[in-house]
Formats: sequence, structure tokens, C-alpha cells
Amino acid sequence: MHTPPEITIRTRGLGHTFGEGEAARKVLHGVEIDIRAGELVILMGPSGSGKTTLLTLIGCLRGIQEGSAEIIGQELNGASQELRASMRKRLGFIFQAHNLHSSLTAIQNVRMGLEVHGRDNMRNWREACERVLDLVDLEDKHHSHPANLSGGQKQRVAIARALVGNPDIVFADEPTAALDQKTGREAVALLRRLADERGTTVLMVTHDHRIQDFADRIVEMEDGRIVSAK
Repeated sequence: MHTPPEITIRTRGLGHTFGEGEAARKVLHGVEIDIRAGELVILMGPSGSGKTTLLTLIGCLRGIQEGSAEIIGQELNGASQELRASMRKRLGFIFQAHNLHSSLTAIQNVRMGLEVHGRDNMRNWREACERVLDLVDLEDKHHSHPANLSGGQKQRVAIARALVGNPDIVFADEPTAALDQKTGREAVALLRRLADERGTTVLMVTHDHRIQDFADRIVEMEDGRIVSAK
């Protein structure tokens, strides 16, 4: 009998409010979602619908105010800052802006993704960084600086940096927004391959309809609520 993959992200009644008193603005209302290992899920919806807030909550970047959020078997409601910091070491983050350091080469930028995991992970850092750069088809760019890379190559370095720690979950916030269609699809294809080959869960916020076909499911948000989860 086939056992379905374990659930790596689960939220129940998840709510979040910015501000206090008369200035309070509730941006998430009772969000409930299950995402399994190896799934690539795209989160869509208009600006202000709560997508990025949801990502920051389950990505351990903000504390949980209301409801339950569980990732990799760990409940985040009530989690200390220390526990959230520890959990972030098991996650990878990719943003619209690649946030590469201009003074560092590609391999040095990727190395920064390993440094957050502690000294033990640095013993074979060069081998690990070279392997992940090769994975994203940058075999000949290990020692190139960002100024000498195209926009797509910079984003692939950022993806490599997110992957080098072998995360259980990758969160991607508008990773293709600054890329043309061909380059954007190539970047998401890498994440699709990662999900298929490593069983990594990928949750991606995007407005880019050109990459929807890579997703296992598309979750749509509106006014802080999930309105569709096909």
C-alpha cells in the first residue's frame, strides 16, 4: 500500500493583524492549508491579499499571533525566537531581488547560505557549493562576480544559495518577477526538479501566470483568505 508523503506545512485558523487599536488591520483570516513533502505549490492573489505575510509566518520570520502553524512537525505558535531561528536553518529562501553581495564571487555568495547552518557544515563547504552551482547549470561561473552575470544567472546563484543547506522547505517570493519568460521558466524548472528529486517542499508566491504549469497545486488568496486550492 502506497503511503502518501508526509505533510511538511499545516496551518489551522491562522490569523495575523498589523498595528493596534484603531490602526489595527487584520491581514490573515483563519487560513488553513496542508502541503506535502515534494509538492510545488504556487500561491497567487492580488497585492495585499496576505500572500507574503503567510510566507513570513510559516517561514519563521514572524511570530504566530493566532491559530496554528506547523512545519516539519514543529508547532510555531508559542515558539521562542531561538526555536524559530533554529527552524530557519532547515529552510531556504529565494526573493525577487537576488540580494547577492557584489564584492563576492558566485561560490562565495553560495557559501553564505551554508554559514547560517553552523561550523560543522563548513568543513566541506567548497565541495557542497560547487555541487549546488553545478546543479543550477553554473559550472563555469563559480568564480564570477555578480557584475559579470546575467539576470537569470544571478537568480540561479540565489537559488543555489537557498539550496546549499539541503533545506526541507524552500520559500520563494516572486522569484521570476525580474526575469524574462524563458529565464523565469528555467529558474522554476530547477525548483520543480528539486521537489521531484529531493522531495523538497516548495511554496512560491507569484503573479507570474507563465509558470503555473510547473505547480502541483495553485492556491489563490483574496483579502487574507484562501478562496481556492486546486
